[in-house]
Amino acid sequence: MSRAIAIGEVMVEMARGADGRYSLGVGGDTFNTAVYLARAGVETSYATALGDDDYSARILAAAQGESIGTSAILVAPGRSPGLYLIDTDAAGERQFSYWRENAPARELFELPGWEVVAERIVEAKLIFLSGVTLSLYSNIGLGRLLATLEFARERGSIVVFDGNFRPRSWGQDLARARTVYAEALKRTSIAMPGYDDEARLWGDGSPAGTAERIATFGVSEIVVKNGADGALIRSASGSCLVPIPEPAGPVVDTTAAGDSFNAAYLAARLGGAQPEAAAEAGHRLAGAVIGHRGAILSRPANA
Repeated sequence: MSRAIAIGEVMVEMARGADGRYSLGVGGDTFNTAVYLARAGVETSYATALGDDDYSARILAAAQGESIGTSAILVAPGRSPGLYLIDTDAAGERQFSYWRENAPARELFELPGWEVVAERIVEAKLIFLSGVTLSLYSNIGLGRLLATLEFARERGSIVVFDGNFRPRSWGQDLARARTVYAEALKRTSIAMPGYDDEARLWGDGSPAGTAERIATFGVSEIVVKNGADGALIRSASGSCLVPIPEPAGPVVDTTAAGDSFNAAYLAARLGGAQPEAAAEAGHRLAGAVIGHRGAILSRPANA
């Protein structure tokens, strides 16, 4: 088992079912990855801040139920977590609505106890974060996070970054997003961006162009996810395209497809698999997830 930590925000999730009713769950891009990492047998923790309300307690219980460590989760008294709703169209493509502006996760690196969170991050063998993670914090919080990542890299940690660019999270300020992403990439060991997001933020003309640009930051392993067109891998052994297999069933909801791919890929790499085989594992898990509503697959009854 390898120790990993994911950083970001976990929210209350309301996903609309086929009958038009919403079901209550929890989710968030890096939390989804943490869940699937833990299910793959990787010792995993999560770093965020929650409130002390019933919904925060539900999130903590969900993390603990998935065997995710919670020692890097701060509690802000009198606060509540964010909320998001998922609506999907006939093709399974999703639309999100958010209520998260006052969530304590945004102040993770400014709340009392943030130094303990930084210590937990530095102790991890693998550190996972996303562009959504970066969009949460003030300049003070970003400075502390980036310094923590730099120190962790110096100590031998593997820093994994999924660009996961959401324009609204950055207030449409592309210049600030590019600046912050560039600083994160300088500290990244493995980049796992989605091509559509990178094209939107950087104007990349192809997945190969995305990989080439990211490589200029010194990133040694790059996995560019491109939906139905598979994943382009660039590593020390060269570049290759790993296609997705034929779907086992209809696409119901694409929520967490990339998050689950990330988890299966990283679990395989930590287990000694080569990048191409790891991407195949990622495709398999993502293929199962998109046949299910919501971000997290239900556990098998015997799990």
